[in-house]
Amino acid sequence: MSSTSTPVPSLPSLASLCAADSFTPSETAFPREESDPRAVYGAIRDELLLDGRTRLNLATFGTTWMEDEARQLMFETADKNLVDTEEYPQVADMEARCVRMLADLWHAPDPARATGCSTTGSSESAMLAGLALKRRWEHRRRAAGKDTARPNLVAGANVQVCWKKFCSYFDVEPRLVPLAPGRLHLTPDLLAQYCDERTVGVVGILGSTFDGSYEPIADLCMALDGIEQATGHDIPVHVDGASGAMVAPFLDPDLLWDFQLSRVASINTSGHKYGQVFPGLGWALWRDADALPADLVHHVDYLGGEMNTFSLTFTRPASHVAAQYYTFTRYGHEGMRRLHLESRRTARAVAAGVAEIDLFDLFTDGSQLPAFAFRLSDRAHALGIHERDVAQAMRGRGWQVPAYPLPTGLTETWALRVVVRTGFTPRLASLFLDDLRQTARTLRAHALVSTA
Repeated sequence: MSSTSTPVPSLPSLASLCAADSFTPSETAFPREESDPRAVYGAIRDELLLDGRTRLNLATFGTTWMEDEARQLMFETADKNLVDTEEYPQVADMEARCVRMLADLWHAPDPARATGCSTTGSSESAMLAGLALKRRWEHRRRAAGKDTARPNLVAGANVQVCWKKFCSYFDVEPRLVPLAPGRLHLTPDLLAQYCDERTVGVVGILGSTFDGSYEPIADLCMALDGIEQATGHDIPVHVDGASGAMVAPFLDPDLLWDFQLSRVASINTSGHKYGQVFPGLGWALWRDADALPADLVHHVDYLGGEMNTFSLTFTRPASHVAAQYYTFTRYGHEGMRRLHLESRRTARAVAAGVAEIDLFDLFTDGSQLPAFAFRLSDRAHALGIHERDVAQAMRGRGWQVPAYPLPTGLTETWALRVVVRTGFTPRLASLFLDDLRQTARTLRAHALVSTA
C-alpha cells in the first residue's frame, strides 16, 4: 500500500465561479459587449429574489395584486406614448373617460365637462393642485392691487412628503400644524391660528399615511367659512385623497368630503393604491374649469396633432391608464365596494387581534382606510423593547411592517403600521397574527432575561 495520500483538490473561489458564468453583470462601468438575453434575464431575476415579497409587504399602500387580464392590457399598451393622442386616440379617450368617472364619483358640478388629468402618481397630482392654488391666489392678489410675496400653505404635520416638496420647489411657506397626544391629524379648531391673507389653500387628508384616519374635511370647510366671514379671506381646500378618495365613495357614501362641499377646489388620488392598478398612476381633478387657471395649461402641436397639457412630465406609457379603465369598467361601483369591504373587514379583524396582544396599543383600528397603526405599550417600553425590534423580528419571517416616529408634535412616539390591500387574504392575516404573537413572546422573554 502506498503511503502517499491523494491530494485534495483546491476549492474554487466564488470569484472564479462568477468569472466562469455565462454572464456576470458589471457594477462599475457600462458594459462593452452585448450578452445573451436569457443569461441577462436569469442574472437579474436572481438578484430580484433578494427583494421582499410584495404580498407580505404591509408597509406600502401600492397595489400588489391585479387580475391577469389587467396585467395583459398593461403589457400590450406599454409601448404606447400616452401623450401622442393623434396616434393613439383610443387611449386618450380612455383617460378622458376615467376623469369623467372620477368626477361623477366625487360629485363634480358637471362631470360631463370634467377638468382633470392622469399623472405619474399622487405626488405629481399634488404638485399640480398646489400650483393651481398658488396661481389662483396670485391672480386674486394682483386683481386687488396687492403683492404676491410670501404665499403659504396650511396642512397637518402628518401631510405626505410630496407637499413639503411642493412648498420647497415652488417657494411656498409650509405651515404644518403639529400633532398632539390624542390628535393625529389636522382639526378645524386650529385653522385660525395658521391661516391669513397669504394662505393659498388648506390641504385636508382623506386617509393619513401615518395611521389611516380621515381628516374631517367638512368641518375644515366650515371653519374656513367662519374665517372668511370674520376676515374676508376666501381660502380654498384641496383634498389629498391619495388613498381615501378611492375608498370613501364606496364604503362611506354619506361622508361629506368631496365636491359637494363648495370650498373644495381640487382632489387628487392614486390609481396605484386603492384604484387597483400597479404603480405608478395618479389623478388630479378640479371642481370646474375656473378652478384651474388657464395660464397653467400649455398648448402642444408637434406630435402630429394638437393637445392641451398640464403636467410636470410628458412622455409616459399608456399602460396604467388602460389598466385603470379596465378596473373601473370591470368592477364598477359594486365590485370596488366588495374589494374594499373585504380589505376593511380584514384590517379591522387584524387590528382587533393586535389589540389582544398585551404588548401593543392601537392608534387606529382600520375602520376608515383599510389600514391601522399601533405602538408598543408603556409596559413593553419599560422592558426595553422598541418598535424597531418588532419590525426587524417580523422581517425575519418575511413580513415588512414599518416602524417610524410620528410627525412634529409627537416625534418621541413611534408607530407600527399595517396596510391591508386586495390580495391580503384572511389566511395571510391569520399567519401574520401568529407571527406577531410569537414575536411578542420572544421579545418579552429576551427582555426579561436581560433585565433579570
